Amino acid sequence: MSVTVEQYARAHVVTDSPEDRDTVPVVLRYDPDTDASAVHVRLPGPDEWAFPREVLERGLRTPTTAGPVSIWPCGRVQAVMEFHSAEGEVAVMQFDTKALVRFLRRTYTATPVAP
Repeated sequence: MSVTVEQYARAHVVTDSPEDRDTVPVVLRYDPDTDASAVHVRLPGPDEWAFPREVLERGLRTPTTAGPVSIWPCGRVQAVMEFHSAEGEVAVMQFDTKALVRFLRRTYTATPVAP
């Protein structure tokens, strides 16, 4: 039996202006019954991004891109996610790596990787 994993996290909005660095709530979700290979990131508002779980895992170690989503490590304890919309808008968010690792571990507990 599979279990949907949903985790709330906080992310910093990355902008050109140091005084505009807002912290926003983000929802990380994994639903193995819908798509066992994808994770979802819901930003404030209507924006939700789905991409392979493997991209998130790899992006915590090395710069990785899958379609409109790029992820890369930022120092030892943070990671950056960049989202490109079809309309040309870009959102750049900085996360604590430990929150993303915790989420990934929970997804693998929900549905173990096949050998």
